Amino acid sequence: MRGSSHLAIGLITGVAVGGLVAGIPFSPAGIALAGFSSLAADLDHPNSRLSKRLGFTQQYVRWAFVLAGLGLAAYTHYMLPLGPDRRMGFTAALAFGLLGAAMQGGSARKLALVFTGAGAVLAGLYFEFLWLSLLGIFICVAPFTTHRSWTHTIWATALWTYIGYLANQTLGWHGVAHYAGAGYASHLLADTLTKSGVRWFLPLSDYSFKLPLISTGSASGNVLEVGICLGYGLLVLGLVVGRMQF
Repeated sequence: MRGSSHLAIGLITGVAVGGLVAGIPFSPAGIALAGFSSLAADLDHPNSRLSKRLGFTQQYVRWAFVLAGLGLAAYTHYMLPLGPDRRMGFTAALAFGLLGAAMQGGSARKLALVFTGAGAVLAGLYFEFLWLSLLGIFICVAPFTTHRSWTHTIWATALWTYIGYLANQTLGWHGVAHYAGAGYASHLLADTLTKSGVRWFLPLSDYSFKLPLISTGSASGNVLEVGICLGYGLLVLGLVVGRMQF
């Protein structure tokens, strides 16, 4: 399913959580969190909507490698005497420069996501926010997994919900786990409607659960996705309005 459809379903799910779950405050921030969470499972795909947003530093990563190579070359030229160390320095400088120049698209974005995740891990350690460090680890690891593998499992959903629970404990924002977990689960449920399906219980089972209604990327699939989003939105709206009247 397309990222835009996942986002729409996640936002609608956030409305459902805020409007229908007892004790959970209706919150625009919570709805936004559900939308964000609905895209998190696709961090395993370098071209996903969220990967592109979190990997915004990809061009800086490429140039960082190039500049590191130039800096190392300058240091080697001016500081190291003739000999094996000098040759090794120029070789390393060339390697850094070539790596930076060769990085394109997905590879640069993956490395940018590692830097983004590492930043979150360090911030979590500094402020003693375990949830932030776990979130950073998730962002670091997910891009290097096969698409629709471990990030599309019930275990990843539980981990994401637990991160929300820890954030709730730290920030005192009631409902974080509900919004985060429901948004993440909405992604897996939506992908279960595609022909590829979802292997919910990897690695315990390789069985792909599917209700193959949607062929992602096809004209008919796109129309069906829009219809599902509209139908789901109307259903949630009806339930929320009905609950408000009683």
